[in-house]
Amino acid sequence: MIQFKSFTLQNGLRVLIHEDKSTPMAVVNVLYDVGARDEDPAKTGFAHLFEHLMFGGSKNIPVYDEPLQVAGGENNAFTTNDLTNYYCQLPAENIETALWLESDRMLSLAFSKKSLEVQRKVVCEEFKEHYINKPYGDVWHKLRALIYTTHPYKWMTIGASLQHIEEATIEDVKGFFNKHYTPSNAILVIAGNVETEKTIQLVEKWFGTIPSGEKYNRQLPQEPPQLAPRHLEIKSNVPVDALYKCWHIYARTDNRYYAADLITDILGGGGSSRLFQALVKEKQLFSSIDCYHFGSTDAGLLTIEGKLAKGVNIKEGEKALNIELNKLQQEGISAAELEKVKNKTESAMAFEDMSVMNRAASIAMYELLGDANLMNTELSRYHAVTVEEIIEQSRIIFTENNCSTMYYLSNNQ
Repeated sequence: MIQFKSFTLQNGLRVLIHEDKSTPMAVVNVLYDVGARDEDPAKTGFAHLFEHLMFGGSKNIPVYDEPLQVAGGENNAFTTNDLTNYYCQLPAENIETALWLESDRMLSLAFSKKSLEVQRKVVCEEFKEHYINKPYGDVWHKLRALIYTTHPYKWMTIGASLQHIEEATIEDVKGFFNKHYTPSNAILVIAGNVETEKTIQLVEKWFGTIPSGEKYNRQLPQEPPQLAPRHLEIKSNVPVDALYKCWHIYARTDNRYYAADLITDILGGGGSSRLFQALVKEKQLFSSIDCYHFGSTDAGLLTIEGKLAKGVNIKEGEKALNIELNKLQQEGISAAELEKVKNKTESAMAFEDMSVMNRAASIAMYELLGDANLMNTELSRYHAVTVEEIIEQSRIIFTENNCSTMYYLSNNQ
């Protein structure tokens, strides 16, 4: 059971404090409720660009990293389609340095043309290196555009187009900052060797006077049900053919999510999973195969992707894959097999919570989902999933009309 105290400042900032006296360290985690889904379709990649810009200095702190390093700290950040998360870890006695740094960039990020140009260049290079020049790098650009017709999940976190970042102006980024990077749109988690009452005073001191800003009211267009199969074929300079199949699944807070999550482990959770055993080991049709989902806040995707073994026709591989999905739908699974994946989930969750940094991030993310205490109760939701639910959900999810398929074919064969 992970204990924490939660409260909200007058400016709307949600604060959660988790004491852990077993470590000499403290973590300050600031989660902003903004991701790629909140961008203007004509100006994408801004949430990710901000992940970089937020390290470009604020009014009172020209270089964010310097005071943190002096205090013995380290930091990083990540952006998804749903959120942006900044975190730093440092010796607990220096926690005020982290609070000062985070509050100053929330209050007064420095917007300079120089900083924008530097970070724009970094992001554009990242875009080229990972998504244009890398083999299979454009897979999710193509897939998202195929799968989503309406919801802003149809572009990646890096952005739909390099041009959107290249053309971003100071006014564009200022507007995005003022709309999303406010106390009323943020969650602050402090975890580690701290004293709750003293920490509350420090939070009030550093964050209490920041203007709340206008609360962002998210109104995203919802994706309509997919009523017919979709197919895309790409030819590219890649070493082997690859198969991608995607099905729409549930939002992260939907109770059916837990069965869908366990299905991904049954089918693709490592070397003992069904797809690996049948299609890689026994039939040797694929050199690798995986089944996963993104855990996205809004209705997401379940994906199976596999690299074909040399000389195997992609249609033959797809047919064999469909046979395995049909087996799950028709024959179901044993109670023992379901118990095995539940145990695996339990150990993964326990392992994740061992580090105070991961715990801080989890508390923030569960709070964003609506209830930080879900991190203490969610395991019971996995344990409650039945064999019958797994069969029922496999029949609902793996239908032809709900499926988008991409053949990513090699020019070299």
